[in-house]
Amino acid sequence: MLIYGHRGASADFPEMTLQAYQAAIKQGADGLECDVRLTKDREIICWHDSNTERTRDKSAIISKSTLAELEFAQPVKLETLFDLAIAHKKNLAIETKHPVPTRGLIEKMVVSFLEERRDEIAASGISVAIMSFSQMAMFRLERAAFERVFLVDSLGLARANTAPIIGPGLRILRKDPALVERMHKLDKKVYVWTVNEDEDVKFCADLGVDVIMSDKPAQARKALGYS
Repeated sequence: MLIYGHRGASADFPEMTLQAYQAAIKQGADGLECDVRLTKDREIICWHDSNTERTRDKSAIISKSTLAELEFAQPVKLETLFDLAIAHKKNLAIETKHPVPTRGLIEKMVVSFLEERRDEIAASGISVAIMSFSQMAMFRLERAAFERVFLVDSLGLARANTAPIIGPGLRILRKDPALVERMHKLDKKVYVWTVNEDEDVKFCADLGVDVIMSDKPAQARKALGYS
């Protein structure tokens, strides 16, 4: 089972910061997970919320602010995180956020960016997945040459999944542990979020989950006895 740093090693450093992602690498994470949004001037940044209010002292709306106006929040550009992943040979899981004012432009720009860097991805041997809770996003990504993960937070959506990879929340998996076996029989992978406690890490491993997203990569590795 692979362990991805959820917004970096976000239990130890502020989420979505360069320090959090660097720490995840030092902690032995197999991959890095990020959320992406577009700024007003169409820069792709790694940011979960629609604004900066929850994680920064100053408030600004991402879609209504330029990258320069967001300098106080020190957002990490997708390009920066990509370069970090390539340099350290870490897989990358990129979640597009919705609803957003620009609708499907985020998928279009992410795919375009990755296509431009396709040779680097191939040379490094890393895998890149694009994830979303949006079914429309999944449709937009059908022809993209990257792994596609449909994130779900309900059993109904989990059972109706048509994407190659399903991304259920831990709560969903606890309710329906057999979901993993059913997906594997359909040749689908399972990525689970967000898995932090030792008991939950072992639970996922026992079920044969392919990837977990964790705020605590080092602790997750220790729970599984990884060196």
